Amino acid sequence: MNLDPNGGPSHILAEERLNVFALVIYIPDPLGRTLDDLRRELVPHYNPHAHVSVLPPRPLAADWEAASLQARALTGAWAPFDVELTGVQVFPVTDVLYLEVGSGASELRRMHAAMNADALQFEEPFPYHPHVTLAQDVPHEDVPAMSELASRRWAEYRGSRTFRAERAVFVQATQDNRWIDLAEYSLGSVAFR
Repeated sequence: MNLDPNGGPSHILAEERLNVFALVIYIPDPLGRTLDDLRRELVPHYNPHAHVSVLPPRPLAADWEAASLQARALTGAWAPFDVELTGVQVFPVTDVLYLEVGSGASELRRMHAAMNADALQFEEPFPYHPHVTLAQDVPHEDVPAMSELASRRWAEYRGSRTFRAERAVFVQATQDNRWIDLAEYSLGSVAFR
């Protein structure tokens, strides 16, 4: 299913799509909307959709449909779980500002390890670290002020900081730095006897 961010058919031409894919778990509202608003406040030119990446962006050596079948089989056998977002942090090498994952991080690491194989395998430049990106590709000198603002906004947030990981979405990057949803998988959709 090729869907745009609003759930309708995608009208992005094949030549506008990059060989860059990811597997993400979107964060439901109201937490997701709050994180989208915060990301837009920090980096106004972004059009975010808050998520935790199970498989960070990667090229595929195989056809995306083959990778999708693998993702479907693995997610279907994975029970839903809770994910808690904790504090604002900064990756030192890349200056990426993010929210740390508390509970649920070990489950995400296991999921990543199981899925980063075969058609989905990729040698990542950094060890997998479950997180929610708040800002990236910003000047180094702006990071301390952004981090302070993000920490203040996160402290002001009064809603739940936990969400249920129930679905994963296979996404593809486009030339204009957007992501389109290709397929959605329900965690735990395969019953074992």
